[in-house]
Amino acid sequence: MDKETQPAFFGRRQSPLSKLIWFGGLAIALAITDSYWNYLKGVRQNVSVALYPLQKMATLPGQWWESVSTLATAHTALQQENQMLRMRELQVTDQLQREQALQQENQELRRLMGLSSQPYRQGQVAEMLYAGRDPFTRKIIIGKGLDADVAQGVPVLDGEGLVGQVTLVHKLVSEVTLVTDKNFLVPVEVQRTRQRTLLYGLGVAGTMEVRFMAVNGDVQQGDLLVTSGLDGIYPPGIAVARVSRVERNSTLPFAKVLATPVAGVEQSRFLLVLSPKPALPAYPQPPEPEKTEGKKGKGKGGKS
Repeated sequence: MDKETQPAFFGRRQSPLSKLIWFGGLAIALAITDSYWNYLKGVRQNVSVALYPLQKMATLPGQWWESVSTLATAHTALQQENQMLRMRELQVTDQLQREQALQQENQELRRLMGLSSQPYRQGQVAEMLYAGRDPFTRKIIIGKGLDADVAQGVPVLDGEGLVGQVTLVHKLVSEVTLVTDKNFLVPVEVQRTRQRTLLYGLGVAGTMEVRFMAVNGDVQQGDLLVTSGLDGIYPPGIAVARVSRVERNSTLPFAKVLATPVAGVEQSRFLLVLSPKPALPAYPQPPEPEKTEGKKGKGKGGKS
């Protein structure tokens, strides 16, 4: 299209103000016409359909960002909730373990109090602090000493039976030699038959040996060995060990009898330390013979 055929409006260069007035008036006229007669409804619908993909594409970045932000927030919230649940689980587990430990301690203390209520087993409860330092001995340290009137040589028990004997006493703590120590010896008897014998420690955890039991002696696997009380140290009737194995050889004079301690020798935390045995009354002295020499002398002088 050359300059001769161009419309007069586009042929001349219009100023921006005139264009603004022209298009502004046209927009107002169209708005008024559409509001009264609704002529542009179809055009608007067609334009909105054509622009819908562009609108969706324009909103996609915002939706993506919102989705990522929501996902990140949810992930952070889930992590925090997971940490809270783990902390709560640990707290509950710790509380449960404490309650179980308190229950076990309570049961041990009840058993010990039941033992101490018997007239010949009066004593005091002590806590096991740690094991002895010598690896070749079976000893433990308890938290009672001279300050608690613990005496050397007294028996130490738990809720099941004999644990050992106090062999060394300090100001605040005491040393207890366990029944499994290789130097430990206690006179016992088979509860079923009342047959007396000697029980020795072997220096090995969980193992003791009955010595000098005749090869034809009436002892069986599972028999309970209790203190006989003949030594004057251990009260009679305290459970010590249970026979675990019996070996007999007719060529030997004695049977080989192994036993397992019934007490929690190296597991019990609370122990019962028996009070010292009261001193026995002094043995009565025989009456002194009467002096008869003076009487005899007087009798002879009288006759003379």
